[in-house]
Amino acid sequence: MDRSKQVYEADASGWQRGLYDDVEATLRAPTVNSIWRIQMHHVPEFLRYAWGQIKPVYQTREFAAFSVAYRDTLLSGVDDGLPRYDPASVDVSPSAFTELRGQLATFDAVSPRLIVLFKLMYRLLNGRSVGSDAGDASAATAPFPEWLDDGRGRPPTMLSQDDARAVLPEDLEASLGDMVPSIYRVLAQWPSYLERAWTDLEPMFRGEPYVAAQTDALELADTFLDRLPYTPRVDPDALTEMGFDDETISEVQDLYETFIDVGTRVVPRLPVFAATVDAAGERDALTFPE
Repeated sequence: MDRSKQVYEADASGWQRGLYDDVEATLRAPTVNSIWRIQMHHVPEFLRYAWGQIKPVYQTREFAAFSVAYRDTLLSGVDDGLPRYDPASVDVSPSAFTELRGQLATFDAVSPRLIVLFKLMYRLLNGRSVGSDAGDASAATAPFPEWLDDGRGRPPTMLSQDDARAVLPEDLEASLGDMVPSIYRVLAQWPSYLERAWTDLEPMFRGEPYVAAQTDALELADTFLDRLPYTPRVDPDALTEMGFDDETISEVQDLYETFIDVGTRVVPRLPVFAATVDAAGERDALTFPE
């Protein structure tokens, strides 16, 4: 599956546009990430089916509580010594800094949502269970609080793969595979910020406090999935029953195997970047698990 081939929001129409709108509304972020766009290009009918199965995972108070705990946990690994920037310190104009903050707020919001997606789909597509340790049924089925992550981000814009690579810090570019993750394509629009932030944060990302915090945050995602009150039917047997052929199932399995590898390394960094410009969301607002 060629991950460079995607259906972008501007090109979506009909039911595809409606699905994208629903993804944005459900995930409370004004963006459709590449994982959705890639599937829309290559396996649109699978995506339409799978989204109907996945959507309820994000609509509960338990997911809201997880998303706050996930952010709390990650930022606890960098609270001591996390750099904080203003426009002057990263050599961008006040208006550009406002745009940067807004786009990082969006990535902060999608970070727990993407981690849950990658882990959920990877587990189910490989025949592993979820919901084996169901917890508080009321938290698992109560609605997502309206006030949390409500309208605080801006739609991301980004450079092309090649243009982004041309301005990435050398050691960061060398660490990437054949696809530049969206966060770095976005931050490459403000190379002075990215250069300063990467120089300051890269040692923290390698440090024991953050590594331990990231491990704990990813374990929280597994705890959330273990407590799901229902199982989305996207396992291979269910997909076969729904009429999807072996080639489609194999393609989707390979896609999520790639994203779980990249995602668990890159996606947890999003709240950290957001916190450097005071764009991280609520902390200590809900308790997970209750």
